[in-house]
Amino acid sequence: MAESENIFLRAKHRTFSGLTEDAQCEWKGPFCFIQAADPQLGLMKAWRDGDCDGGGEEWAEEVELTKQAVEAVNQLRPRPKFMVLCGDLVHAMPDTPFRDGQERDLKAALKGTDPSIPLVFVSGNHDLGNTPTPSTVEQYCNAWGDDYFSFWVGGVLCLVLNSQLFYDASACPQLKEAQETWLEAQLSRASSSSSTDPKPKHVLVFQHIPLYLESPDEEEQYFNLQRVVRQNLLDRFKKAGVKAVFSGHYHRNAGGCHGGLDMVVSSAIGCQLGDDTHGVRVVVVTADSVIHRYHSLEQLRVQGMDEDLRKLLQA
Repeated sequence: MAESENIFLRAKHRTFSGLTEDAQCEWKGPFCFIQAADPQLGLMKAWRDGDCDGGGEEWAEEVELTKQAVEAVNQLRPRPKFMVLCGDLVHAMPDTPFRDGQERDLKAALKGTDPSIPLVFVSGNHDLGNTPTPSTVEQYCNAWGDDYFSFWVGGVLCLVLNSQLFYDASACPQLKEAQETWLEAQLSRASSSSSTDPKPKHVLVFQHIPLYLESPDEEEQYFNLQRVVRQNLLDRFKKAGVKAVFSGHYHRNAGGCHGGLDMVVSSAIGCQLGDDTHGVRVVVVTADSVIHRYHSLEQLRVQGMDEDLRKLLQA
């Protein structure tokens, strides 16, 4: 695979050509990956100025933080199998000023990623618009790759979803229906007892908006999915054996494990809305478990991943 293809890995036909070889369907031992979220170039100054709707004209801070994240991830040994960015890549909404510049500068910052670490992109509400349209989804796909797709890595099935289609698909109902049909087929195959379908060691989901922040029965709000939508997805995910759902959007660490499904909400590379520091999440996948821990960018750069996580990779 050419370096440019590896750095900006794009899904075609809803799968990753670079991560779907038969060998990737087989479990070959523990591995790690990095989950990041919300670089959201342009939000930090807009948040300080109190102008999150109209601001966003400066994003040098987020570019520097993204470069720090890349530097820290590049130093990890063993190398992560991939790094996934769970949405809100930039702050500027589609068809607004600063959008092109923010996307250009984020891609430039990410080009420093070691070619052996594929980047996986997840669409967020700022990437698609709070009410996405066929046009905004097409713009995103042209810039970053498909908005939903699957890939296998090390015997683990990963599903990347467009959570904005769960949140508000009123302007693109056909796109919502298409994702639903595709998702149901993916979940059915994951739980199939057929000898012709590979059996995943684990099933992981990546989306921008969390199902919930703390509890499955919490009230709905801006930072989680509506209760009816949430429960529907929870039921389907549990039936298919989904181990964990990774998301961003909240700009704080949150989540919880309920009924055997871990809802992982990670804080941001960029703007912090709580008490967390700029960081990413190190995820270690073993035969029995998916263990994860948020690391600050400084901690990861200076110390690497925590020693207990590293030891799990040597098992």
